[in-house]
Amino acid sequence: MSIIVVLEWKFSPPNYFEAPIKIARDDYTLTIADGKAEARIDSAIYDANPTMRQSLHDAMNDRLLGVQLLSHRSYELARSTMTRVHPDGRKDVFLEVEPARIVMTAHPVDFHVRDRNGNIVVDSKRDRIEKKRSLVDLVSIYRASDGTLASLLRSYDAAVRDPNNELVHLYEIREALSVKFGGEEALRSTLSISSSQWSRIGELCNNAPLRQGRHRGKTSGVLRDATESELTEARGIARTMTEAYLRYLDTSMRKVVDDDR
Repeated sequence: MSIIVVLEWKFSPPNYFEAPIKIARDDYTLTIADGKAEARIDSAIYDANPTMRQSLHDAMNDRLLGVQLLSHRSYELARSTMTRVHPDGRKDVFLEVEPARIVMTAHPVDFHVRDRNGNIVVDSKRDRIEKKRSLVDLVSIYRASDGTLASLLRSYDAAVRDPNNELVHLYEIREALSVKFGGEEALRSTLSISSSQWSRIGELCNNAPLRQGRHRGKTSGVLRDATESELTEARGIARTMTEAYLRYLDTSMRKVVDDDR
């Protein structure tokens, strides 16, 4: 039997993923549940790859960013502890500490819809968890290799953590995609973004007299705080654009793979 390296992360809120996750790769297994993530790696593989600990930390953070896009909740991810488990059961424990950050928001309200026979046809929690898993998988695949996606996720993370400038950060998502595709027309055509969505996020972030907006100094009247419905609307459009870009990335990469076969 060989020595096993166990990396363990703590994260908050502990129900961020809502359901347990298990990921099996050729060189490690990762389980995520109840505020803890654990990767198990053969020590020979781990010792041969000096960047593996940081790579796995980045991958874990990518998954949290993917969930954040849907939940609009900030999170805390601690640096990992490392334990070497010897065949005789002896353990060597190593600790790496990093300052934390966390902002909590309200939980979503779940509901079921049943047909006339009592069968559940809509389960909001189940559907949300399935969407989280799909989105998190895409973020974990493409964030490290695509600068535009990384920029979109940074902006959304900033919108969550900096509510006084939330609309400034959400608008950065439209700007980054506009640069990526060379303007409004190509962006909307490629990502299937409606003209009303494009205009509305511009109105909320640029023109409305809102304290969280971009052009506060150009407003002659009295500024007001954005309403929760206005913030929800802006978040939804920014999220739609980001999800559409993720689907575009995935489709493009699958096409490249198919063409290479």
